[in-house]
Amino acid sequence: MATQFDSALRPQLISRRQRLQEALTVSPDHSYLSSLLQEVDSALSRMDDGSYGLCETCHEPIEKERLAADPLLRFCLDHLTAPQQRALEQDLQLAGQIQTALLPRNDLTFNGWRAIYHYQPAGPVSGDYCDLIPAEDGSLFFMLGDVSGKGVAASMLMAHLHAMIRALAGIGLPLEEIVKRTSRLFCENTLADHYATLVCGRADKNGSVQLCNAGHLPSLLAQKRSIRSINSTGLPLGLFCSEEFSIEKITLNAADRLFLFTDGLTESQNPQALELGLAPLIEMMQTSQDQPVHEFMRSCLSHASRFRAGAPPRDDLTMMVIERIV
Repeated sequence: MATQFDSALRPQLISRRQRLQEALTVSPDHSYLSSLLQEVDSALSRMDDGSYGLCETCHEPIEKERLAADPLLRFCLDHLTAPQQRALEQDLQLAGQIQTALLPRNDLTFNGWRAIYHYQPAGPVSGDYCDLIPAEDGSLFFMLGDVSGKGVAASMLMAHLHAMIRALAGIGLPLEEIVKRTSRLFCENTLADHYATLVCGRADKNGSVQLCNAGHLPSLLAQKRSIRSINSTGLPLGLFCSEEFSIEKITLNAADRLFLFTDGLTESQNPQALELGLAPLIEMMQTSQDQPVHEFMRSCLSHASRFRAGAPPRDDLTMMVIERIV
């Protein structure tokens, strides 16, 4: 019986088969097109007999994110041929370069605001999303999010999310409408089990900030020697195609800071499999409000590294600080 994942990919394969058949009517002797058609037919046959998505060598499941990117795969990562391994390494290197090019300028100063971030993929590519957009009206958009899944498929979804929000932020929509439309587009153009958490904010030159949290971790506001946690105001993007989102309005004065982060920070694990959690971050914010933001970032990274006791990060890690400087 076909799984939900198979059912989601089947229409893609059928569409590709139709296009291949159309191309073969024009070039019937094209061996490459004939070979691709055979691959598509083989994949559809495996869906019918229940073997689709299983490695033909070890019979274990092929990585779902790889199948989402290439539904014709027949082998898991452990059983790629040497040429396939080299091609994958080259693809990952290129994907990493593309992701780096999408990142915004770091340590950005704009209309009384300063924004810095730390972006650390756990592997060659990342599913974390990070962006800063100085708008023509003098406001600063800032975004930080986390796409479901890992690897190349998550990085592709991150780039998709980046493009959608960039396009919508440039046409003067209210913040909640930007998030609402992004969620609908994400839902309509990705697989059913794909979604993204997101914190999206708009900082105006008078110090006011609108904040929309779509299923992401709380943001931490350091203000007047106290730390306030600003929780999610909606579901993650893409779970449903008709989601509604609300915003929270806050005002930052000089030296106030807003701290955003992904779960690669809070879910850092020690050798006993305990997670770092939120409490140490709140404590660090309380004791570091007089420190420059870069020192605070370094303190967070050092604390997480000591907590892991030498173990490598298990997930992508992104942090962002938005600071009022006037």
